Amino acid sequence: MSQPLVIAIDGPSGSGKSSVSRAVATQLGLDYLDTGSMYRAMTWYLQNMGADLSDVSQVAQLANAQVIQPSIDPSEPGIRVAGQDVSLPIRGTEVTQGVSAVSAVPKVRDLMVNLQREIVSNSKIGIVVEGRDICSVVLPNAPVKIFITADPAARATRRAKEVDADVTTTEQNLAQRDLADSTRAVSPLEIAPDATVIDTTHMDLTDVIAKVIDLAQVYRG
Repeated sequence: MSQPLVIAIDGPSGSGKSSVSRAVATQLGLDYLDTGSMYRAMTWYLQNMGADLSDVSQVAQLANAQVIQPSIDPSEPGIRVAGQDVSLPIRGTEVTQGVSAVSAVPKVRDLMVNLQREIVSNSKIGIVVEGRDICSVVLPNAPVKIFITADPAARATRRAKEVDADVTTTEQNLAQRDLADSTRAVSPLEIAPDATVIDTTHMDLTDVIAKVIDLAQVYRG
């Protein structure tokens, strides 16, 4: 019996990877895991615990993977912390400003990676997993590995539209996030050597989805 299909998708903020990943999971009848929301949920949890996010030892001590409960249903994405739905508050400014610091803490990444691998191994129907270190760290043996990107201006325009924000400010924030993600010591954002790169700058969402599905179908035979 063949193993459930695992599709690993990495990429920077605003590249379109979340929309693509959810759509691919829906069309192929697979589970869907947004690992970025898990780090945001952990950040929200730590902030509500009163943690000083600049104190690595305190963050490591208080981090608790057991409270993080992501949905894997692409039709109802979301995430809970100890049963509380935090899908909306984790997208707020306070969490956005703190998530890079939290996600750079080695203990946090260890906890999250272990939880992500557990979720993938428990999937019976196959799963699309998106994030920043999925192909390179979390699931290096995934049969389908994709890196979705776009130029900074396109990414900023998309993200600003999503959150109803100023494009220039959004582009500056994305640049800061990119720098933090790509230069952190643990699991930096990078393109895995065997990942297929898709530049979505001048592509329609439907075309990107179709390309990812084509890659998945090649593996499925």
